[in-house]
Amino acid sequence: MKHWQSPLLPTIRREALFGDRVINCFEDRPKSIYTLWQRWVDQRPQHTALVHGQERWSYAQADQQIQAIAFGLHRRGIEPGDRVALYMDNHAAFVFSFLALQRLGAIAVPIGTREQSAGLAYMLNQCSAKGLIFDAALHLQLPTPEQVPGLALRVVHGCLAPFENLDSLLQAPLPSQPLPPAAVQEQQTAILLYTSGTTGNPKGAMLTHFNVAHSVRHLEMALQLSSNDRAALSVPISHVTGLVTVLLTTFSVGATCVIAPAFKADAFLHFMEREAITYALLVPAMYNLCLLSPELKQRDLSHWRVGGYGGAPMAVAAIEALAQALPNLGLFNAYGATEACGPTSISPIASDIEHASSIGAALPCVDVRIMDEHGVEVPHGETGELWIGGPSTIPGYWDNPTASQESFTAGYWHSGDIGYVDGDGFLYLVDRKKDMLSRGGFKIYSLEVEDRLMAYPGVVEAAIIGKPCPVLGERVHAVVYAPTLAEDTQALRAHCAQTLTDYKVPESITWARCALPRNANGKVLKRVLRENLLN
Repeated sequence: MKHWQSPLLPTIRREALFGDRVINCFEDRPKSIYTLWQRWVDQRPQHTALVHGQERWSYAQADQQIQAIAFGLHRRGIEPGDRVALYMDNHAAFVFSFLALQRLGAIAVPIGTREQSAGLAYMLNQCSAKGLIFDAALHLQLPTPEQVPGLALRVVHGCLAPFENLDSLLQAPLPSQPLPPAAVQEQQTAILLYTSGTTGNPKGAMLTHFNVAHSVRHLEMALQLSSNDRAALSVPISHVTGLVTVLLTTFSVGATCVIAPAFKADAFLHFMEREAITYALLVPAMYNLCLLSPELKQRDLSHWRVGGYGGAPMAVAAIEALAQALPNLGLFNAYGATEACGPTSISPIASDIEHASSIGAALPCVDVRIMDEHGVEVPHGETGELWIGGPSTIPGYWDNPTASQESFTAGYWHSGDIGYVDGDGFLYLVDRKKDMLSRGGFKIYSLEVEDRLMAYPGVVEAAIIGKPCPVLGERVHAVVYAPTLAEDTQALRAHCAQTLTDYKVPESITWARCALPRNANGKVLKRVLRENLLN
């Protein structure tokens, strides 16, 4: 808490919530995602809310789009509590559709555009989705009606017969009496975000209105954001970082969110100058590419004052180079997860280079405990698993009591990350408990990829390790033992690509000449595999 003592810190009180939790909460908070938005529609209707390419919408103009979509979905049977998936790229239509669902009291289910048909079908069925709004360009990945029999409504963004077009909802006349926003309770689920597990299928993390309200308040306070800021949405909006940490945090302070083009360093820096961006959150690989671009010295980036990063460590040399190139930029490291509804810890912008390897200090209402394998808290400086509690920690997984019971204890989520806290209250990560990889900020669980490799006829053993990369942090590398197979790397990668999201497909493969090394308990010694890869 000492790192966040500030006149901007809202009043905190203890509250009993989610049945069995007593947690620190902000007394003053938005009661729902839509009221978070509506505040600024009422107070600053003409202020620019959203920019995408050449198009710009004020808060009032954007709300008209939202109301039209909400009314159209309501007429087509979408009711409070219904799940509606958004299978769309970063686009204004996603923003309007998402907030329309919040106005209706429905549950938005954002799904990454890299997801393939099998995974998409699983998620739609698992949450009993009633509707799907999707980009026309993604239609080949859609499951058939037979695969998702409960999906009653499909709406396309773009032109694609025979589906109903999202524009038809926007162009339909609104009723003389607007459809009022649904009354929701703050502990109700607002968003389902599916997370990859180390075993089995993805789990639907239930982000409540209450969770989101605290995440955006934490960020507003820690980053000292205001309605004068202009935020770049340069990470996927279907992930918690893009949706909560950037988009909803921006709207929570009445600021302007600018959707960035697909990332290319030169074009991105030009975009940052043109739009006078003040706040951007990138993965370290993006910063590294910007440092390599000659445009960094050519563009006026003096407006850029808040720069976040996460998903992978930032090298001290990169931090120092950015400080020299962009003296007005305050960098912060944000550590979080879907189950934490965004950030758990942030490095105070004024923190020194000594703590560059830290993931920051726990935010004011967040409660991080370092626990050993027996569930006993360890002293400062000793390593253990990070358990994360507080008002941003989700209540559990959708219709999955087994996974919820395994991953949560008394309101604390077991992160699976191994780390420690120092005497100054800074948190550090030292390992990934379940062999998780991080490729350019995308988390990859090795077991999911290994299971796919093992499904290839002739593969006897398979292990996934991270191959160090100066730009992406890690690349996916497979070690495969298949003594009867021809060493056909392209065929094995193609096999993986049939069901895996593209960034999870191994980029390189070592064909082992003998069985993989194992310890006395029969576990593959990935440490040895990593050493062999580097030698």
